Amino acid sequence: MTIDRTGGSGPHSGQRILTAGAPIAGARGAVITLHGRGASADDIIGLSDHLGQDDIAYFAPQAAGSVWYPQRFMEPRALNEPWLGSALGIVHSLVDDIIGAGIPRERIVLLGFSQGACLALEAVARKPGLYGGAVGLSGGLIGAENEMWDGSGDLAGTPVLLGCAERDGHIPLARVEETAARFAKAGATVTKRIYQGSAHGVNADEVELTTAMLAALGNKAAV
Repeated sequence: MTIDRTGGSGPHSGQRILTAGAPIAGARGAVITLHGRGASADDIIGLSDHLGQDDIAYFAPQAAGSVWYPQRFMEPRALNEPWLGSALGIVHSLVDDIIGAGIPRERIVLLGFSQGACLALEAVARKPGLYGGAVGLSGGLIGAENEMWDGSGDLAGTPVLLGCAERDGHIPLARVEETAARFAKAGATVTKRIYQGSAHGVNADEVELTTAMLAALGNKAAV
């Protein structure tokens, strides 16, 4: 099975999907990597070199125009449509395609940076259940405060990693804290790391924690 184009509908459908790591046939697990605003699939797929795990299949869909949605993630959702709905649709479609190729959802990790982190977390929240993991690197749940996912549904122990600088100019700390609380309410196993300073990027500790999450894929005792 070849997975090389995004499914779903709307502005992000039919975009390229880059792959790295193991072929999906026989892979132990899969990681969907989601790039940030103004970046590309070529950028985010490079994380696979740092995460290793040569028996993991990595996928990186490309956003149309390199932007998953046009406004800030804390704006009312309506201002980010139809791009947000399309972006969520292509992520969910990709999860379904990977499941169809033989990798169960409990071995699929959604990982994103910045705008991609927000999208990864929101995708899990919109379709709760047991995933291999969710990694939000400098991100949080999407929408105005009164629109945020309320933590309903059962994430069944899904590992969730949230990492962010304490003074990130793009991601308010309060939104990261609230995101952590709502994932915990839904039964996720949440690891939150708030780093001193004002950097907006991926650091070595986050890479190490993500690598450990991937190493545990398929190990029920680690869920």
